[in-house]
Amino acid sequence: MLAGIKAILEQSPEFTVIGEVESGSEAIAECKEKHPDVIVMDIGLPGMNGIEVTNIIVRDAPETKVVMLSIYDDEQSVVSAIRSGASGYVLKKGSGSDLLKAIRTVANEGSYLSPQVSYHLFQRIKKAGPTSRPATSALEVLAPRELQVFWLIAAGNTSKEIAAILDLGLATVRSYRMTMMRKLGLSCIVGVIQRAVAAGMVFPNALADGLKRVPIVVNESEPSEIDSGSNIRGQAVSG
Repeated sequence: MLAGIKAILEQSPEFTVIGEVESGSEAIAECKEKHPDVIVMDIGLPGMNGIEVTNIIVRDAPETKVVMLSIYDDEQSVVSAIRSGASGYVLKKGSGSDLLKAIRTVANEGSYLSPQVSYHLFQRIKKAGPTSRPATSALEVLAPRELQVFWLIAAGNTSKEIAAILDLGLATVRSYRMTMMRKLGLSCIVGVIQRAVAAGMVFPNALADGLKRVPIVVNESEPSEIDSGSNIRGQAVSG
């Protein structure tokens, strides 16, 4: 597994593999010593599993981003990984380009889900139906611009894209976004998507292209374009 991950990463010149370990304890020690930008973490590590290790790493080294690598696409595994602090979730059966996209995205403060995971998550949310509180009335607390930002985020747009669509400054969009999340009592984009689906949003375009980009973890900073000359230092962890 480690050899395969390393081979994939070596396809792209902006990545430098600075460590390869086979257990959670080794991953924690290597992270403290080498301070990688991104860790590719196997969810099924022996001893401490990938979720437990990610909890520790994100707590002790919040500047290091984690991409969880897993054979599981069930909602519990995905949500557990996100709650542990992982910024990306990639299926082992996915393509090498999927992993590369995930690493690039999380290295730039974004978040990433494999297309298959995104699709299944949306299907489960849709089947769950509306919440006990009418979703449309719950959105009435939002100002018009906040509501626009809400729907655009739910459709998969980044703050930069929303700024272009609404002809607003990026800082203004981020302010609307933070206010909207606070008013709705939401802490992550999954919550926005759930609220949008409950209010009747169908996401036809996103489903058509396989839901290639669905940001999940909400940070104050947004994904930005990678400089072609940048170099991402990473660590691979696999059981």
